[in-house]
Amino acid sequence: MAGAYWIAHVKVTDPEAYGKYAAGAGPAIAKHGGKFLARNTRYVQLEGNDRSRNVLAWFPSLEAAEQCYHSDDYQAALAHAKGASERDLMILEASDEL
Repeated sequence: MAGAYWIAHVKVTDPEAYGKYAAGAGPAIAKHGGKFLARNTRYVQLEGNDRSRNVLAWFPSLEAAEQCYHSDDYQAALAHAKGASERDLMILEASDEL
């Protein structure tokens, strides 16, 4: 499945504010063709920073995922996450070999 993966590792520090982020982020991601593949499911931390909330979403392209991030609707949602979480977020292009 070509496309791109949106990978987030999050430590929520203010659940109420972060809930507002999640309420707005989901529709913004869907609007840009994103689909959640895993969200806050079981995981095993092998290396690096342990963040209890992990999200994997698929987008039709790296550009679509990046456009989502910079969109007005996602940025409005993201304003609630700032100060309410510690986050690492990246977009990784999928291999055509899969």
